[in-house]
Amino acid sequence: MTMQVADRAGLTDTGRRRRRNEDSFVLEPPLFAVADGMGGAQAGEVASRLAAAAFREFRDADDLAPEERVDALVQEANRRIYARSREDANATGMGTTITAALLEGERVAIGHVGDSRAYRIRGDDLEQLTQDHSLVADLMRSGRLTQEEADTHPQRSVITRALGTDPEVDVDTFAVGLEPGDVFLLCSDGLTTMVQDEEILRLVHESDSLERAAKALVKAANKRGGEDNVTVVLFRVDAGGPPLDATAPLAPAVDEEGDTDELEDTLSGEEAEPVAPTPAVAQTPPPPPPATEPRRAAETRPRRGRRVFGVVAALLFVALLLLVAFWGLANAHFVGAEEDGSVAVYQGLPYDVSEGFPLYRPRYVSTLHAAQLTEEERSQLFDHELMDYGAARDRLARYEDEGLP
Repeated sequence: MTMQVADRAGLTDTGRRRRRNEDSFVLEPPLFAVADGMGGAQAGEVASRLAAAAFREFRDADDLAPEERVDALVQEANRRIYARSREDANATGMGTTITAALLEGERVAIGHVGDSRAYRIRGDDLEQLTQDHSLVADLMRSGRLTQEEADTHPQRSVITRALGTDPEVDVDTFAVGLEPGDVFLLCSDGLTTMVQDEEILRLVHESDSLERAAKALVKAANKRGGEDNVTVVLFRVDAGGPPLDATAPLAPAVDEEGDTDELEDTLSGEEAEPVAPTPAVAQTPPPPPPATEPRRAAETRPRRGRRVFGVVAALLFVALLLLVAFWGLANAHFVGAEEDGSVAVYQGLPYDVSEGFPLYRPRYVSTLHAAQLTEEERSQLFDHELMDYGAARDRLARYEDEGLP
């Protein structure tokens, strides 16, 4: 039974914390993709757009089998990004994730690198089809982290595989079967770090079209903080019928300059209903309180003393915590990775006080990338064992000697 794309939608949004949108997407049935760029300045934006352009323009793989074609498209995107990073000093270190889907016949071929995701919605089930190539995913697979710990891990944004870091890239490619009515969702981690799977499924089911579902998903991510760019691509398959026109109008892409009306439902101060001032009312002054009896006043002195003692004890405890934290920040070191995947030695403790307030800082950043290590090596190196600076550098040096050209 031949399947066709019956509906599709794509939407991208800068989010609430980022100044630029480094995500890109491809929505050209039967080919779909989401790319989440990374790198300094505008390099992440450049990388994701180069990947999207490769998917739209590269035709040398059109006659290959679906999985081979997806792999070839990803390799071409990787080649373009890697070449640009070598030629342009401002683009050094840039990269991007890619999650792509190609519909052909009764199957969808998936190609995947990084921590963007592909899901399939079939009836009341939401199935994650891809595995994240990220530091926390490695640690979870090895049993070192629980899902709850991964959600708050200080380096949860570090990916271990990306396009553009090496001349060739290892691509996860596979194919899944189809049933009429299946809905596929490709998305950047700006959605999945903000919105739980159960709510994703509910929002798609409650929407009367994929265009409305895309808007609802982006809106939900922004309501929960919008800490990253958010991109979603949805398509639904059905049996028979003519192929969907790829030039038909889409849900508008939202950039850093603003949102569509349906993505914003806040009430500004000017729209708030004014509150009338309360009229002044003359009041009779209350009678003076009765004089406190000497015996009751005397009884309050021990209570005040206990209260003062409690305050002093609390202050001493806080001071002790600060001293411990200061010692940790000054003397403890561990090995981790920067957001671009560069392996680093950090001074401090591997915790965040809150979002954006870590208890550590990079003291040494290596040219070695996490993507150059095996999953077992990453599990051994990134265990966050505390040590002095010399020991941390010696530990990292062994991997640098083996991994660097």
